Amino acid sequence: MSLLVPVASVTRRLLKTPAGGLWLMLSLSCPSGLLAAGNHDALKADAEQYFRDRVTPFVKSYCLPCHRSERPTRGGVNFTPALKTPEHAAFTENWKKADARVRAHDMPPKGARLPSDDERRMFAEWLPKLKYLSDKDPGPFVIRRLTKPEYANTLHDLFGVPPSVADGLPDEVAGQGYLNSLSPIQLEQYLAIADNVLRQIVAPPGHRRTEMEKRLFGASAKPSGDPRRAAREVARSLARKAYRRPPTEAELDTLVATFDLGTRNKLAYQQALGLMLKGILVSPQFLFITPAAGAEPGVAGTEAGIVPLDDYQLASRLSYFLWATMPDEQLMTLADRKQLHLPAVLQAQTKRMLDDPRSRALFDGFGAQWLNVGGLQRQTFDPALFPQMTPALRQGMYDEVRLFFESIVRDNEPAIRFVDSDYTYLNGTVAALYGMENTVRGPEMRKVVLSDRQRGGVLGMPGILAATSLPNRTSPVKRGVWVLEQVLGEHVPAPPPDVPALDKQDPAAVANLTMRQRTELHRTNPVCANCHQILDPIGFGLEKFDAIGRWRDHDTNGQAIDSSGELPGGKHFSGPADLKGIIAQRNADVARNLVEKMLAYALGRKLEGYDEIVVDDLIGELAGDGYRMRAIINGVVSSYPFTYRRIEAQRRLHEQN
Repeated sequence: MSLLVPVASVTRRLLKTPAGGLWLMLSLSCPSGLLAAGNHDALKADAEQYFRDRVTPFVKSYCLPCHRSERPTRGGVNFTPALKTPEHAAFTENWKKADARVRAHDMPPKGARLPSDDERRMFAEWLPKLKYLSDKDPGPFVIRRLTKPEYANTLHDLFGVPPSVADGLPDEVAGQGYLNSLSPIQLEQYLAIADNVLRQIVAPPGHRRTEMEKRLFGASAKPSGDPRRAAREVARSLARKAYRRPPTEAELDTLVATFDLGTRNKLAYQQALGLMLKGILVSPQFLFITPAAGAEPGVAGTEAGIVPLDDYQLASRLSYFLWATMPDEQLMTLADRKQLHLPAVLQAQTKRMLDDPRSRALFDGFGAQWLNVGGLQRQTFDPALFPQMTPALRQGMYDEVRLFFESIVRDNEPAIRFVDSDYTYLNGTVAALYGMENTVRGPEMRKVVLSDRQRGGVLGMPGILAATSLPNRTSPVKRGVWVLEQVLGEHVPAPPPDVPALDKQDPAAVANLTMRQRTELHRTNPVCANCHQILDPIGFGLEKFDAIGRWRDHDTNGQAIDSSGELPGGKHFSGPADLKGIIAQRNADVARNLVEKMLAYALGRKLEGYDEIVVDDLIGELAGDGYRMRAIINGVVSSYPFTYRRIEAQRRLHEQN
């Protein structure tokens, strides 16, 4: 009991300050899997009562006066329908935004009736309960178009053409969701790429056939029997690979009709097959990842609109998640045998794929997006201030983060290693930013043990530090937000629209101020103070790294940089090493954030409702082994949302009955 008294007293003191309460709630807002392992019905009943008796009166008193069903809706937030079905996915973002605003004392606005600190804490305790209102549901199977890298890799694996064949396609916007439309311009681009592929693999009439042509269309240039029957068998083989599943007879009819069109237009047999192949390459079945046409009869759960992924769907989902390309023959063979879904088989295939060099795609697709380094090659830096930011250095920055990520996966290290480690990967170009240009030379990236505790982990990597900087200076705010959102998984509310940025400060008044002093001056605005009390100290702790990640003791004005700080709760630090130590204490939060972001990426959608319970359970299972990276990936691959899907039409029918 003697140990509990000081903790309780410290907690009470901490909650007396808005920022202290915010930091504590942030650190407590992600419960472990213990609750989810209990009785879901009891947890759901508790959440329903909590919402009815406590949250609803709060929303009616403090939120509905502004955010109700009226035009225009203030801030784009309407709580009137959310009070009727709070668990609906459409309102999840509203609840998260409200939670962040209320905890930060941004809402209700100044001049409105304000809740007490007890009421704010009560409202903050609501968000972790929201998930228990959801029924067990894996979510929909997201029909999505292949991303540019996935499309390029798939063409390479199918036909051996270089991935650069797809360079003309526009880059996608990063996010958890994927594009599922196809404009006329994009269709023209896909047609042009298909023509390019065919020119590389199908020889013109009268020329010697290519080896790829023989492999795809058969050893003989002309069939010995019925050309249409032969074309159908070629179509069956091609479509199985391109569609990532066996084609239906109706799909084969369509492809043979394309072959017939070619022969009617006097194309030779091989060229008519080429036209049929072109039809495959611009078909939705190839360009999109889609669910099966229908659930297998008699599958458990079909009546409620929830079914397991069939083995072909699972093969595609797994392959595009880990390799960003089509399933290989081993995966397809297991799918043919209906064995891939077996837990031991699925785990063995995941290990095989992670051990394969193609697993680099997990970083290029997921890791670069999560750590926000995917845009380094395009990011703008003032060439007068940072002439070092050459394409070679940008690539080296990216490769350092990539190789570090890959090493944690390969060696199955704990997720917290992303925050604090004693090694990195450098070449001569990047080593110069570390002051190690005399010990690391040449263009080859290699593993380097670090003795400087200020470095080590993603917080001290030049690529991360550059990605969170502005073109001409560091940004403590951007760095603070990055740590909270990308490392700890917190939701940081956007700044109010009427608050000026630092660059709008009077140049003469701030000419001799350090970046810390300028940011603290900005924080005197009471609207900004609460969030910035947490954001700014984290950013200040990284301020001795300049905009491209070099260590410095003085700023551009020659003034000494103070990288010390204090987080709410009396957590002091003197620089990056201490700050990493504080963040590393939130091991479970770092792991949970990684699981959530990776699962959302694997599913191609935002997490919602029952997904959060799945994450709770997974975090509980991972804790005993220290949240190791391969265990996290295996957990995502074997999870309920990854291996099951909702059938919308059947689910609606079930709910109506």
